[in-house]
Amino acid sequence: MNNRLKVLRAELNWSQAYLAEKLEVSRQSVNAIETGKYDPSLPLAFKIAKLFGKRIEEIFQESE
Repeated sequence: MNNRLKVLRAELNWSQAYLAEKLEVSRQSVNAIETGKYDPSLPLAFKIAKLFGKRIEEIFQESE
């Protein structure tokens, strides 16, 4: 799954550690999501979307 998490995080000048703290996950989890090595659970995807004020579809797209 492709995502815009790194771009959205950078726009707010947030570190991976800061985002991880907000989401209550590890920094390694944030890194794995950003690099496409891990797809978040649906509850985590909703939490991410809510934190950035976006719809899930605006952040995550199905890989081609």
